[in-house]
Amino acid sequence: MGSAAARPATTGIFGSGTFGTVRGVLFDIDDTLVDLEYALTTALREVSEHLLPGLDAAGWEKFGRIFTHETTHYYDQYLAGELTFNEQRLLRGRAALGHFGVELEEGEESHAWLSEYARLQPSYVRAFEDVAPVLDALDAAGIPYGAVSNNVHDYQRVKLDSAGLARIAVLVGTDTVGVPKPDPAIYLEGVRLLGTRPEETLYVGDNRLLDAEGSTAAGLRGVWLNRVGDTAEGFVGHEIDSLARLLD
Repeated sequence: MGSAAARPATTGIFGSGTFGTVRGVLFDIDDTLVDLEYALTTALREVSEHLLPGLDAAGWEKFGRIFTHETTHYYDQYLAGELTFNEQRLLRGRAALGHFGVELEEGEESHAWLSEYARLQPSYVRAFEDVAPVLDALDAAGIPYGAVSNNVHDYQRVKLDSAGLARIAVLVGTDTVGVPKPDPAIYLEGVRLLGTRPEETLYVGDNRLLDAEGSTAAGLRGVWLNRVGDTAEGFVGHEIDSLARLLD
């Protein structure tokens, strides 16, 4: 990619110029570009069905919600260096199973469950349908883009490639600069790799605090991708319900 100075300032590629002059775009990955919740819950059901025979659809929905939404404190402990990635994953699985009275035993049973889940989950990773049109538009306009994630680089590289998003060449993980979002350094490393300036770089993600507000505090133009219609009283930043809104 060339330097930012060599690129035209593009106003209005995202509709009527709501975001002003844009020279670069950074995206969150999980549940922004990639439907991680689908991959997680589908793999969880497949690897856990023998432990929960006869569980109905509502039960599996609850099972998935515990793992994806109600045990995120374990992931926070991983980001803080208090747990390994596999440890937090196993603790979340144990919590979901425990809700239905199933105890995942230490040792061989836990290892087998974790290994099978790790094997299956990447096979269900897929990009949202609104991703390719936006990347196509950015490519056509010559605007560089990349991803900044609260997970390690290599794990997310495999995820992007598995989802058909290998063209996203710029990728910053928590191990790239040694800090997670919302530390300004992680967003600014993405800006540096794009060769842009913060005030002319969009950052789009599904987490209002870490993505929209965190990137804005770092000097970028944060955009909250609110796919599920969450409410946030007092939020005054940019909000969209689909990446397609960037092209309206």
